[in-house]
Amino acid sequence: MTARPAAGGGRWVTVAPERVERWAGGFAARHGGAEATATPGLVRLTAADGAVAELHVPFPPLTLGEAPGHPLPGEGPERAAGQVAALAAHARRDRLVGVLLVRLGGYAAGVFDGERLVTSKVGSRQVHGRSAAGGWSQQRFARRREKQSAEALEAAADVAARVLLPYADELEAVVLGGDRRTIDGVRRDRRLAPLLALERPPFLTVPDPRLAVLREAPATFRAVRVRVVG
Repeated sequence: MTARPAAGGGRWVTVAPERVERWAGGFAARHGGAEATATPGLVRLTAADGAVAELHVPFPPLTLGEAPGHPLPGEGPERAAGQVAALAAHARRDRLVGVLLVRLGGYAAGVFDGERLVTSKVGSRQVHGRSAAGGWSQQRFARRREKQSAEALEAAADVAARVLLPYADELEAVVLGGDRRTIDGVRRDRRLAPLLALERPPFLTVPDPRLAVLREAPATFRAVRVRVVG
């Protein structure tokens, strides 16, 4: 579980699907009980002391009733437990997800079935840093760097097409990550349109896309993001 400040107040807490029910129970216990309301994208817990926890649904919509044995009718703690249980069951469900991570010079693409990496490809292309030289030398260096950058983006798009497109009709979602500016460059490749139509949050801000980094992606895209105020 990780936490960071939230814009507009409160804090963001990231909770693994397997811990959501325990986390929500702890929140209610600390704040004197809680009532729950749910929408396809959000389960909101409002505590007796005014504290609020907004549990954002990964891969919405949430269908209430996804947790057998946890009744949704009624009021108070019973209903809150049922809605949180439905969210937890939804988040834990295995789904086929494509992941594309790109930073300038490095890329990784993979398909996950739940937390299991089904297929992947990781690679890199050299892109020189910026030059501090001036005059013609700087211009030549800039042209060379621009060419290297374009080749790196093309290589990343090629790998995305090779690894992810064969699964396009089966994927429930595609999650992107790495560096936003570089990803925006890859978006321009028309071959990837069927994949980009499946794009879902969160954007994964990760270091150089190595295989080890790719393997850790489910810990983030399966997690429930919670905004806590109070």
